[in-house]
Amino acid sequence: MNDLSGKRGVILGVGNQRSIAWSVAEYCHQQGAELALTFLSDPKGRFEANVKKLGEKVNATLIKECDVADDNSIQSLIGALNNHWGEIDFLIHSLAFADQKDLKVDFSSTSRNGFARAHEISAFSLLPLSEGVIPMMRKRGGGSIISMSFIGSMLAVPHYHVMGPAKASLEASSRYLAKEVGPDNIRVNVISPGAIRTLSSAGIKDFPELMRVAGE
Repeated sequence: MNDLSGKRGVILGVGNQRSIAWSVAEYCHQQGAELALTFLSDPKGRFEANVKKLGEKVNATLIKECDVADDNSIQSLIGALNNHWGEIDFLIHSLAFADQKDLKVDFSSTSRNGFARAHEISAFSLLPLSEGVIPMMRKRGGGSIISMSFIGSMLAVPHYHVMGPAKASLEASSRYLAKEVGPDNIRVNVISPGAIRTLSSAGIKDFPELMRVAGE
């Protein structure tokens, strides 16, 4: 069991208790890490309320709104992390998004905007976030950047559609980041868990069939 005592990290992607990021935050807290959490604002304030609930449970010392589709919002998060800690050990990128209508049509019918949006949120967002935390990791003598993928990045699984290429882009981006920051003792890795019922997966058509195929 890894001891994270004295480590500081930010976790993005907590939506509710079914989010992978939620369980990751609980585990990191159990191992002694000091955490910062982010939430995406929504009209009813549900995500903020959920993250604050988790924050109390894991003793998060910073909770910050962050919309990764907005450069200013990302820079605000990085500024808050710099002011709060100045140095950081890890970043967990557990973000994924695709328009539901693009998950319910044939892959060849994916919209231009939908394709771009899925890549922007699910893959590109890793780059400005990493750019922001890398200097803080260098101050610590190294660090770890971890993102979440799925087997649909390598295999064509039912109804995953545009998320497959988006996750493949995330994995390729992680390899290039690893090449860039490896000399600074910063590791960049991707975890590919099995099919799990999460907030993100709720929009995938016939998800039980996807789970069956992914498990074979």
